[in-house]
Amino acid sequence: MDNKPRFAAGRNIAMKVPPHLYEATVQFYRDVLCLKEITKHPPSVGFEFGANNLWIDRVPGISQAETWLEVVTDDIAAASDHLKAAGVVRCDEIEPLPQGFQAFWVSSPASIIHLVCKDSESWS
Repeated sequence: MDNKPRFAAGRNIAMKVPPHLYEATVQFYRDVLCLKEITKHPPSVGFEFGANNLWIDRVPGISQAETWLEVVTDDIAAASDHLKAAGVVRCDEIEPLPQGFQAFWVSSPASIIHLVCKDSESWS
């Protein structure tokens, strides 16, 4: 019997932005598109983005913006095993996670970073 974990899209999208583009990026979402700002997780600036949350993070040392996605699962251990068996690259060193947070980082074949977390542990 195959015990595959269930995966679903999470509610959170993170945009990692270099410092020289950060203020203009925040201004675009706040003042040009007039999206409702979320202030739950400083120093990140977040916006309601339809059914999702869009988090803008200032990241020194990068030259262009990156988009990171959240995937939730019902079984974090099974998800880890399943993704490893599928040859998915795990990259936990990309950004530290809070102690006890049931999650890990992976990269898609197109180098898009995904936070895989237990569905009850989502960022929001």
